[in-house]
Amino acid sequence: MTTALPLDMAGIRVAPKVLLHDHLDGGLRPSTVLELAQQVGYPDLPASDTESLARWFRTAADSGSLEQYLETFAHTVAVMQTAAALERVARECAEDLAADGVVYAEVRFAPEQHLQAGLDLDEVVEAVLRGFTEGEQNAAQAGKRIKVRCLVTAMRHAARSLEIAELAVRFRARGVVGFDIAGAEAGFPPSRHLDAFEYMRAHNAPFTIHAGEAFGLPSIHEAISFCGTDRLGHGVRVIDDIELPPGTDPAATTFPDVTLGDIANYVRDKRIPLELCPSSNVQTGAVTDIASHPFNVLARLRFRVTVNTDNRLMSDTTMSREFKKLADQFGYGWSDLERFTVNAMKSAFIHFDERLELIDEVIKPGYAVLIE
Repeated sequence: MTTALPLDMAGIRVAPKVLLHDHLDGGLRPSTVLELAQQVGYPDLPASDTESLARWFRTAADSGSLEQYLETFAHTVAVMQTAAALERVARECAEDLAADGVVYAEVRFAPEQHLQAGLDLDEVVEAVLRGFTEGEQNAAQAGKRIKVRCLVTAMRHAARSLEIAELAVRFRARGVVGFDIAGAEAGFPPSRHLDAFEYMRAHNAPFTIHAGEAFGLPSIHEAISFCGTDRLGHGVRVIDDIELPPGTDPAATTFPDVTLGDIANYVRDKRIPLELCPSSNVQTGAVTDIASHPFNVLARLRFRVTVNTDNRLMSDTTMSREFKKLADQFGYGWSDLERFTVNAMKSAFIHFDERLELIDEVIKPGYAVLIE
């Protein structure tokens, strides 16, 4: 297919994008981390200038271990303990995403990690939602359209998941559209939090679960079969239930001789969205490199794949960079990027009419000018 614009970074930034898996405490501007640390008297940052700090986060996250990757968050969470700090980080998050062409985003964070300075859970969420609203308004003044909604996350090693699920339902009409559990997967299966998921289902409220990242098929099986998740956070290891012939090229355009196991078939048949985060998946050791990432296999087999950033600070990334990496590696064109974007919009936790409006009035027209 010919293209009206070259598929380069300038064109990709213009293209409308939808982001479902982005952590608020993993997307701070390095300059903001430094300024907030000075304001609150946090002395433990590993660098004292913006460039060095950005490099430290990127290098420290390149550990090949999810557990070590998560250690970098100690610094960002430490400077996000006041209402003003939370509001600022959320505002800048919305502004940065809009500047990158993101038109809809669901940004998640764990309120229970922001109580050290005396805020309660409701105050934490209220501050973040105020920041998102301000960021949307600032983006609009700059000529950028974005809608940002929030997912509240419970830490899977803690025991507050039901409380956080209740928080999600309490704020569902004010900008919180779902619930999540996150943190180290090994030793902390999602089934430990069944009461939280049952609460969400009882209140007809959607949720996603981090599964199939550091841990394999068992976590995916639990998330979908026992917990009833609506989406899979990462879910990259579903590839372990797909048998490919020896020597298969991951960049091929067709995969005619594959065999799907029961879990893979269920995920595809039920159209369970996969919140894939290519750069992050490499950093945490879920995959070896972009070339061997199963994204293309899953996309060509028509799983509902979505493209996400996970943690923009730690991965030094944006949605545009993630799209460009995938396009360069697997030969995607504008129509492919449009499909991944529509996949994400269909999978969002806002209501159907809102999803349809964004697809029909923003996403499809936005790609129409890129595709001849």
